[in-house]
Amino acid sequence: MIETAAPPTAGAAVTRRPRWWTAVALAAALGAVALSIAFGSRVVSLPEVWQAIVVGGDDITAAAVRSRVPRTLLALLVGASLAMAGVMLQGVTRNPLADPYILGINSGASLTVVIGIAFVGIHSMQGYIWFALTGAALAAAFVYTVGSLGRGGPTPLKLALAGAITTAALTSLTTAILLPRMEVMNVYRFWVVGGVGRAENHDTLTVMPFIAVGVALCALTASGLNLLGLGDDAAAGLGVPVVRTRLLAATGGVLLCGAATALAGPIGFVGLVVPHLVRLVVGSDHRWLLPVSALTGAALLTLADTVGRVVARPQEIEVGIITALLGAPVFIWVVLTRTGVRA
Repeated sequence: MIETAAPPTAGAAVTRRPRWWTAVALAAALGAVALSIAFGSRVVSLPEVWQAIVVGGDDITAAAVRSRVPRTLLALLVGASLAMAGVMLQGVTRNPLADPYILGINSGASLTVVIGIAFVGIHSMQGYIWFALTGAALAAAFVYTVGSLGRGGPTPLKLALAGAITTAALTSLTTAILLPRMEVMNVYRFWVVGGVGRAENHDTLTVMPFIAVGVALCALTASGLNLLGLGDDAAAGLGVPVVRTRLLAATGGVLLCGAATALAGPIGFVGLVVPHLVRLVVGSDHRWLLPVSALTGAALLTLADTVGRVVARPQEIEVGIITALLGAPVFIWVVLTRTGVRA
């Protein structure tokens, strides 16, 4: 009997699609880098970019390119970190609305940074990072605890409400500290909008160990998060240490969010928008969702920063404002389509 080759299975197609979208996301990130370095208050052609980077020089074009490279690298790093943090928080809480901004984690980091500036006198990234991480962790633990109270445990609606209330309360405390201290306000106002225009290579290097640990924890718990999506009992039956997996994954997300907030200020909606868009094309497997989200988040934030520099030339619009304008409609869509809420 003659055997014929079996046709390609659906599983094979699913295996190929994430690889294809990874390549697309990588190309988008590289394209965003080229646009970020080429466009700004002064437009620089790609040959001039290449000459300035490789050959160097002291003219205005070379100076413009050199000033854009650190902020481009920072935008890539912050965008990737926020996107991965959003993936982890949504996976840990099984909540489609989970996002560092919506859950009050950014507000917690902002409050502790203000406390550090006002009462401890910190003015460097070495100080910002520890205060931001502490505030992010405390806010995340508080929101999850409050959202877990009552019947049903930590439902998406209760977590979103707890995050909104926590954000309002922490923002009020931040304002109360700032109002009578104008010198602190002058320092804080450049940071709170959320932007990458003040990028410094030594600041980026300062937080790299925290981001590296966060990425490692995300990669370590990706397979476990896939099984947690089946429910805690089912995951435990399959041999997943539920509590440890959830704790490590949450720690990775908080580290990424806190480090990104310390670097660029509280930038919202990247952690909400990117995971949902990527999930539509690669599915819910965190082993693919994490890297593709990281590349997409890096591309999105870099492009948003470029748009902010171009539309208001010779001034610029901070990237936190651009991401809020992009993210608000997506947030409404998620609420209406993923949580059972109807307008």
